[in-house]
Amino acid sequence: MAHLPDCRNRAGVNRARALRVALALAALAATALLADSALATSRSEKSLSTLNHQVLASLNRFRAAHGLVALRECGALDRSARQHSLEMGRLGYFGHSSADGTVFWKRIRRYYPALNASYWSVGENLVWRAPSLSSAKAMRLWIASPPHLANLLSKQWRQIGISAVSVARAPGVYGGLHAIIITTDFGVRR
Repeated sequence: MAHLPDCRNRAGVNRARALRVALALAALAATALLADSALATSRSEKSLSTLNHQVLASLNRFRAAHGLVALRECGALDRSARQHSLEMGRLGYFGHSSADGTVFWKRIRRYYPALNASYWSVGENLVWRAPSLSSAKAMRLWIASPPHLANLLSKQWRQIGISAVSVARAPGVYGGLHAIIITTDFGVRR
């Protein structure tokens, strides 16, 4: 089962209503389930770190193939993405706004402020899948979704934060499944 919300871009690339792409639920194998902990074990944390790097590499290859500059990883955007992925997994919701209703760009701004920049903009792509998610699958899902694709192909972005989290028995919209949730936060300030 994979899900995508609509893609958000403060600069106005997409203001469409929420878009969700539902895919067939893959057969759950007993070996795919995590241990009883709510979040990933240290072994899977390492694989999630690898997944973050694979998403960045895949995204930059895709951008290069379209004549766009590679995005640089940004610690502030990584922290924003991580906080959001963890919150969604812990509270069982999936969407760009925070659980308290804060719109996505205000949440990101707490981590990635404009500082003295005369121009600042952020965007976000989300995806989740159960029981597993690869960088290739995340990219295919985003590419198949026009608003997510627009973020991937936006010339304005210069930095990115990526956070994949693994949640065993994820509550709420995840239906108690083992879910992988990826948040990518795009940014530019100049």
